[in-house]
Amino acid sequence: MGRKLQNEGRLRPVDLARGHGLSTQAVRNYEEAGILPAAGRTPHGYRVYTPLHASALRAFLALLPGHGHRTATAIMRAVNEGAVDDAFRLVDESHAELLDDRRTLRAVERALHDLDPATVSETAVQTGSGPGVTFIGPLAGRLGIRPATLRKWERAGLVRPHRDPLTGYRVYDEAAVRDARLTHQLRRGGHLLEQIAPLIAQVREAGGLEPLQDALCDWRSRLSARGRAMLAGAAELEAYLRERG
Repeated sequence: MGRKLQNEGRLRPVDLARGHGLSTQAVRNYEEAGILPAAGRTPHGYRVYTPLHASALRAFLALLPGHGHRTATAIMRAVNEGAVDDAFRLVDESHAELLDDRRTLRAVERALHDLDPATVSETAVQTGSGPGVTFIGPLAGRLGIRPATLRKWERAGLVRPHRDPLTGYRVYDEAAVRDARLTHQLRRGGHLLEQIAPLIAQVREAGGLEPLQDALCDWRSRLSARGRAMLAGAAELEAYLRERG
């Protein structure tokens, strides 16, 4: 029905709203936010919309899934103010963010692939306090880093060793070794500690690496859906730009 509106000359707010499954108040709010061009007015002060407003609304609704409300609003406002280059810059920034998210996903997948359970157990050193534990020196040596780096990761909450009650030494169980190895892999990929923290939290919440695979598949699907939504948004934005001339 939204496409049919283009063939009509004058549109009431209710026409525009119904054609896109919105309330008339939402349409008015979009106009006030600059998402739609300013509406004309009848002699009695009623809003009058046109097929151009319908095109603007379609563009905004198409931009939403890929760019989010804030960016989609900024894009439409820039276009309606004649600052088309600013709108293109906002679109480019969203694509750059998506690309960065894809790179992060690939880095996590590579890191998890490298963290084979067998290699994790090789890192463990029998200490007499239980299987699969090691101290800071052997773990740092195995990873090829300094003990100070492990302490820094601990302060950032990325690695959680416990203390031996007798000696006070840091003891790394299998979960702590896993987190250290994952952090090490992601750091080698250029990721900052604050970027790694939520990924480590996901591993812990999932209860290990294997359950995280489902989360990664979902993450990949969401990125693909966002990329496709950006294509749809670009098509409607281009159509709106053509109608604006």
